[in-house]
Amino acid sequence: MQEKPVLYVDVDGVISLWGFDPNRRPPGSFAVVDGIPHFLSAEAGAHLLDLRETFDLVWCTGWEEKANEHLVPALGLPTPLPFLSFDAARDAGHTTPGHWKLAALEAHAGSRPIAWVDDAFNDACWDWAARRPAPTLLVETVPAVGLVGEHAGRLREWVRRPAGSGAQR
Repeated sequence: MQEKPVLYVDVDGVISLWGFDPNRRPPGSFAVVDGIPHFLSAEAGAHLLDLRETFDLVWCTGWEEKANEHLVPALGLPTPLPFLSFDAARDAGHTTPGHWKLAALEAHAGSRPIAWVDDAFNDACWDWAARRPAPTLLVETVPAVGLVGEHAGRLREWVRRPAGSGAQR
């Protein structure tokens, strides 16, 4: 049986929304995480539940293991998700050129097809994705809106395409 592609999921700007007009909040609710209020998208959890059928979900966030502790119950996910540990992907004193998540992503992804949902891609991310030999999709969200149906549809459509289609914006 062929492995599902991996979907790496950021939290801030994808699930935990910010920058919206406080008088016109998107659907969601506040949660306090380590004393800090976060506004969690009502829509993102449903999309992640649906995308579990197509992808192996992995947290790709500075929240690391705290994403499971705080978000799995809040989003209605049935089980904790694997998460990337960013310090484990670096040697002491090493900094990753371009973007702080790339070393951990590269180490975890290997040769599998991947999609990555985040609100903070830079040129190094796009260049890395374009160089990967495995199919790679970067899906950029708007922090005030987060993961929405358009993104979920794009992810499902991407999986249906023939393998080898390289990086896509």
